[in-house]
Amino acid sequence: MQRKGKTEELNFTGTVEALLRELGINPETVLVTRDKKLLTKDTALANKDSIRILSVISGG
Repeated sequence: MQRKGKTEELNFTGTVEALLRELGINPETVLVTRDKKLLTKDTALANKDSIRILSVISGG
């Protein structure tokens, strides 16, 4: 998993939403990708998956 310029290895199997909850990340503030494809909160993740958690930036 890559987040905030860091790479971390986690032992996790479950949904994107469950992973974000476990990491204490508000799902409204990030996008999660796997193989450059956007994932939804109910996408299942496997232990071998490599994902990126990207901060959403908004402006006005």
